[in-house]
Amino acid sequence: MKNTTLCYIENERGEYLMLHRVKKQNDLNHDKWIGVGGKCEEGESPEECVCRETLEETGLTLTHMEYRGIVTFISDRYETEYMHLFWADGFTGALRECDEGVLEWISKEKLRQILVFAGALAGVICIFVIWQHTSYGTILAAGCICFILTGMAGSAVHYYL
Repeated sequence: MKNTTLCYIENERGEYLMLHRVKKQNDLNHDKWIGVGGKCEEGESPEECVCRETLEETGLTLTHMEYRGIVTFISDRYETEYMHLFWADGFTGALRECDEGVLEWISKEKLRQILVFAGALAGVICIFVIWQHTSYGTILAAGCICFILTGMAGSAVHYYL
């Protein structure tokens, strides 16, 4: 079992910091727009991991974040993964170049367009995190349908708030 984190950072203009994964070779998330995060190190809590990964990938230090849920990936081909989801709206520091992709502040409207076009699992997770506080029941049902349609046969996902 592995623990990972994923964080969606919102700025004062209501934009989200997204990472367009275009720089790494053989990247499972190549060309997808996702939040920041990564794998927890041995003995590291999800909160510690998301802070470390955010600093490493963006140059930003999180000062206010909220734990939003957990997605469990169960597969007959891959190790079980617990993805801890966070939302943050407090940070210090200056954005820097990321070696995994291109960082960009994106409006909610543009983000919806990107995610509808991409139809990717990463987009489904992003929708859970960003809009769960308003209508997560409806979005959760739609997210599960999208997950099934993205070709993840042999896998299951569970989402907890």
